[in-house]
Amino acid sequence: MSVRVRFAPSPTGLLHVGALRTALFDHLFAKKHGGVDILRLEDTDRSRFNPDSESEFIESLSFVGIEFDEGPHAGGNFGPYRQSERKAAGLYEPWIAKIMELGAAYKAFETPEELEEMRNVQSANKAQVGYYGGAWRDATPEQVAEAEAAGMPYVIRQRIPRNRTVTMQDPIRGSISWETNLLDDPVLIKADGMPTYHFASMVDDRLMEITHVIRGEEWLSSAPKHLLLLETFGWPAPVILHCPVIVGNDGKKLSKRHGATRVLDYIAEGYLPDALLNFVALIGWSPGDEREDMTMDEMIQAFSLEGLQPSPGRFDIEKLRWLNGAKIRAMEPSVLLAALLSYINRPATMQFWSEKEQEENQPSPTAVRDALLLFARTAIRDRAYALDIVKLEQERVTTLADFGLAGHFFLVDEPEMDPKAVSKWFTQPHVGELFNYLLERLTAPRAPVGGPVDYEHASVEWCEALIRGYAEDKGFEKLGPVVHPTRVALTGKTTGPGLFELMAALGPDRMVARLQRAKALL
Repeated sequence: MSVRVRFAPSPTGLLHVGALRTALFDHLFAKKHGGVDILRLEDTDRSRFNPDSESEFIESLSFVGIEFDEGPHAGGNFGPYRQSERKAAGLYEPWIAKIMELGAAYKAFETPEELEEMRNVQSANKAQVGYYGGAWRDATPEQVAEAEAAGMPYVIRQRIPRNRTVTMQDPIRGSISWETNLLDDPVLIKADGMPTYHFASMVDDRLMEITHVIRGEEWLSSAPKHLLLLETFGWPAPVILHCPVIVGNDGKKLSKRHGATRVLDYIAEGYLPDALLNFVALIGWSPGDEREDMTMDEMIQAFSLEGLQPSPGRFDIEKLRWLNGAKIRAMEPSVLLAALLSYINRPATMQFWSEKEQEENQPSPTAVRDALLLFARTAIRDRAYALDIVKLEQERVTTLADFGLAGHFFLVDEPEMDPKAVSKWFTQPHVGELFNYLLERLTAPRAPVGGPVDYEHASVEWCEALIRGYAEDKGFEKLGPVVHPTRVALTGKTTGPGLFELMAALGPDRMVARLQRAKALL
């Protein structure tokens, strides 16, 4: 059997983590089995239809590396791939007629006010709330004809059989059963003639030859209705599994307070697409071993339905940061630089940081934006210098956005000085002499300071010899009293990349200018 799966979102909003996970599981499963991955837009809810959603889904998923074999943008032999177009093409009409002919559905003419009153009475009587037949489930043909003749609007509801048990085998939940007496009669065709999800999805799955349906557990309560619908038409059910809900670390439904946001916003925040996919895949799925940092190909090879878990998947933003940092550190620096510049040059990146609200204990979004733009301008002038910055900060950042502020002291002529650092280290009695020593040797032509001399490029070895030379000359047993004031003079702070490496990256001219400025502060 050839595997055919479908990602079938309702285009009413933007792509978020839960939908991304479903799309990813579809993709991994299809690729693992050499199958077909389909995008189908279930746009039957016209009141909530968002015209931007379709492009959001396609562009977001493509950007993170999920491409579809069939869909409204890709074509295919099972189109149209928008349900509104399928309805316009009359693809549902034969099946509406068929289910009415079989007596498995009926027309219901209640007004919205009557339905509301029914629910209120059920609630007042502490009865189960839902539509269990009303006046129309067993209405005579004459009553129906009279209502139609009067022009009364109606919906078509599924006639759920009574006194039955419906059972399904969910690959990750095992056997699940429902008593049909507890199931309400869902609407299949709305008053405007548009099919609901319950009807259109099952018909489309059959006509598109879908073999496996991966969907969220919010559809679990609808599963028996769908199985009964398939049974009515005599269609075999595809394999249907229900992914667990995603929760935050506090066990509560995922929300923005847990870090959940639009998929494209994660990209704008500086997360790598492969890191985001890797992270999302592990929310409710295990490869069967201890691996966490995986490539797309590795996830495809490891993926199986048996690896999905029924318990809620936890969204841990710190794990995403860790994964992203690991993937940044694994990149070849020149490739990372290209990715960083591409990230900065995306209009969506700048828009995101321009519009992002300030968060407590976080850098100013506009400061992040400005630092990234400064990095891009620096890279245009001196790509080799930008590459040196990337190499030095690569081990210290967790997102692409971090590079701007982390390497800010490299990008400006006069980095901001930390007052506490200046107060602590510039007041040491030897610091004036240290700065003079460094300036003398940095301005002397090819100053012979130990080891192979490479003044033109201020190699790491040359810079180390320079610092150690002073410490030895002055009898310092430890390098701290020399390293710390030098670092503050060059960067304005006490933390950062290795001193010798950052000195080499800055080069003699920048070091001289910064040491002269620092000397003036003594």
